[in-house]
Amino acid sequence: MFLEMKQISKEFGPVKALTDVSFSVGPGEIHGLLGENGAGKTTLMNVLSGTFPPTSGEIFIDGKKMEHMTPRKSTMLGIRFIHQELNLCNDLTVYENMYLGEEILRNGCLINKKEMARRAQEVLDGMNVKINAVSVVSQLDQAQKQLVEIAKALLFRSELIIMDEPTTALNNHEIENLFEIMRALKQQGVSFIYISHKMPELFAVCDKYTVLRDGMFIQSGHFAEIDEHGATELLIGKAFVDANLKDDSCSPADTEVVLSVRGLTGKTFHDVSFELHRGEVIAVTGLQGAGSAELAEALFGASASTGEIVLNGRRLKPVTIRNAMRSGIAMVPCNRKERGIFPDLSIQNNHSMAGFVIRKGMAVHEKVERQSFEGNRKKLEIKVDSPKDPITSLSGGNQQKVIVGRWLETDADVFIMDNPTQGIDVGAKYQIYKLIVELARQGKSILVFSTEFPEIWHIADRCIVMYKGRVNGDIPRSSLTEVSMMAYSTGSNLEVRR
Repeated sequence: MFLEMKQISKEFGPVKALTDVSFSVGPGEIHGLLGENGAGKTTLMNVLSGTFPPTSGEIFIDGKKMEHMTPRKSTMLGIRFIHQELNLCNDLTVYENMYLGEEILRNGCLINKKEMARRAQEVLDGMNVKINAVSVVSQLDQAQKQLVEIAKALLFRSELIIMDEPTTALNNHEIENLFEIMRALKQQGVSFIYISHKMPELFAVCDKYTVLRDGMFIQSGHFAEIDEHGATELLIGKAFVDANLKDDSCSPADTEVVLSVRGLTGKTFHDVSFELHRGEVIAVTGLQGAGSAELAEALFGASASTGEIVLNGRRLKPVTIRNAMRSGIAMVPCNRKERGIFPDLSIQNNHSMAGFVIRKGMAVHEKVERQSFEGNRKKLEIKVDSPKDPITSLSGGNQQKVIVGRWLETDADVFIMDNPTQGIDVGAKYQIYKLIVELARQGKSILVFSTEFPEIWHIADRCIVMYKGRVNGDIPRSSLTEVSMMAYSTGSNLEVRR
C-alpha cells in the first residue's frame, strides 16, 4: 500500500488542529510520526482512519483518491489504528475483543467461538507472548492488554498499521519482540506509522520520519540522516538544553527524615525498607514484575500491605488513600486513562478533585477553583481553551499536566509520582523534570517510579532498584550509571557475588 495525504487541514470551530499537512508512506516502510503533544499527530491519523473528515485536503491510496473515509472503510482498506488509550472491553475474553464487530459466523448467523479462539491464539503464539485467547481481559495486566491490541491489528493482516505509543506499558524484552514482529511484517510489504516520544525506539525501528509542530508540517527525511539531538530540535523548534538539572553540591541526606518505610510487604514485594529525607528525590525502578508498581500503590494506601509507614514521625494507620492524602502524601498515578482522569468531568473539576477530598466542608467555591486552576495552568503551561471543556478534549500530555496540577494544590509533604512523564513529549518531559527539582528545592520530598535511566539521571539524588520483589540496590547519585542500574535490575550483581 502506498499512502499519500495532500495538504490536509482540520478545524474544530475556531481552532486549527492541522494546516496544509502533507504526508506519505511507502509499501513495506516503518514511518515515524514525531511531534509534541498537541502537534496534530493523532488528529492527522484520525483523518486517515475516517474518525472525522478533513476540512480540506485529499487522501490517495495506491494512487486512487479516497472520498468520504469512515472507520469501516479504512478498515476494509487494510488500515488499523492501535490507539494510545486502549479500547478493550474488560468483561470480554481476549479473542472476543480481537474479533469485536468482525466475528466469524457459522451458517450465516451463529458466532463460531471455537474458530475465533483458535485463530486468535495462533496470532498470539506467533507474537511469542504468553496470553491465553480465552482469558478474560480484566485478568490481564496493562502490558498484556497492549499486546492484545497489537495482536488484533495483526489478526486481520492489515496493510497499514498505525501505532500510537505502543510500548508505553511494555518491558525491554517485549519491545524488542514487537520490533522483530514489525520487521518481519515489513518484509511482507506491511507498512507502519509509528508514533512515539521515545527517541531510541524511533531510531531503532523506523526508516523515515515526519515532524509536525503546532499542526503544521515541518520536515520529512530518513532517520539515518539525523541524530537524536537534531530530531529534538525539529520537535520543539529550539535547541533542547540537555543539562544536568540537579545541584550536586548539596546533599538532602543531611536533612530530616520525612518518610520512613519499614518492612513493607505486599502481594508482589517483600520487606521493603528505606528513608526519604526532606528535599530528596528518590527514583524507584525495576523490570516489569519486580514489584515497584505495586509498591507505589501500597505507599498511597491503594493496595493492602503489612509493615510500617511513618510520616513526619507519626505512623500512618490504617494505610488508606484518605489517610495518606490527609497526612500529606500525594500521588500522580500511572495510566491516566484508567487511574488519573474523570472523563465525564471538566478540566477544572478534574484539577480540583484532590482538594475536594482533603478540604473540610461541603461547599465548592467556583472562584477559588478557577484561581487555583489558572495558577497551575500558567506554571505548567497547560494548553486549554476553556477550563469548562471536558478533560477528554485535551491531548494526553495536557491531561497529565492537569493531574500533576491537581496534586500540587494539596501542598503535600511527600509526592509519589508513578511514571509521571508517560506519553509526554520531550519538551513537556523537561518541564516536569524542572518542576520535580524545584519542588525538592522547596523542601518537598519526592518518590519517582520510572524505568527510564535518562529520566532518573535528570532528577534523582539516589535510585532504589527492585528485583524479584525486594530491594536489590540503593545507588547514590555519585555511583549512578545505566550499567549499574541494569545490573541491579536484572540481578546480575548477585551472580557476581556468588
